[in-house]
Amino acid sequence: MRTVLNINTVDLDQKKILLVDDEEDILNLLETVLIKEGFKNIYKTENGTEGIKICKEIMPDIIVLDIMLPDIDGYEVCQRIREFTLSPIIFLSAKSDDVDKLLGLGIGGDDYVTKPFSPKEVAYRIKAQFRRLQQMQSFEKDYSDNDEIEIIHFDNIEIDENKAEVKKDGKIIELTAKQYQLLLFMVKNSARILSKDLIIEKIWGSEFEGHDNALMVHIRHLRKKIEDNPSSPEYIITYKGLGYKFIKGD
Repeated sequence: MRTVLNINTVDLDQKKILLVDDEEDILNLLETVLIKEGFKNIYKTENGTEGIKICKEIMPDIIVLDIMLPDIDGYEVCQRIREFTLSPIIFLSAKSDDVDKLLGLGIGGDDYVTKPFSPKEVAYRIKAQFRRLQQMQSFEKDYSDNDEIEIIHFDNIEIDENKAEVKKDGKIIELTAKQYQLLLFMVKNSARILSKDLIIEKIWGSEFEGHDNALMVHIRHLRKKIEDNPSSPEYIITYKGLGYKFIKGD
């Protein structure tokens, strides 16, 4: 039987959080607030190289990552982390331009908080990421104790929910957490056109900023990974003014 994540019943002190920021005061402030919010397993570092090392060792449930780091920038850290984990990544940055936000989201980030920020806002966004996981699971079919999580097939693509793994022609497709959630949500609702607002609400939540741009970036990257011809998609179809629909092959 599957274990369904419920933020209301699972102890927050079991969740591992990795904080990566070159400002010690910010690290300490975030740690203090997160402890007050019920988190206990908090790991901190002031550089990207150490952040990658710690991430491999502890496999955190969520990563809060500053972009401006003394050794390697947060974008590169994110890309290297995405090679071995799909844990949500929340970027911290003094840059507020949409281009910077879209770059962070496009390479595998899940959220973006602009400095200066309220530490409580970061704690809220961390909890929101856990809620997203819960909401995504609420759309999945309920299985009995003797049931196996299905493997979804369409054309030459296979989605294994048990492993959170997607293959094309038998080869694993490297997807970020958000790309995987987006694909699974669209596949499981392939019978209808999904409005942008609905997709955003289910994948990011209403509190997330930059909705439309973030969705378009993820759709574009997802098409590049699963479509034979991304410029003429067969699976993820745009319905102008309405939203998107996923068309399963035979």
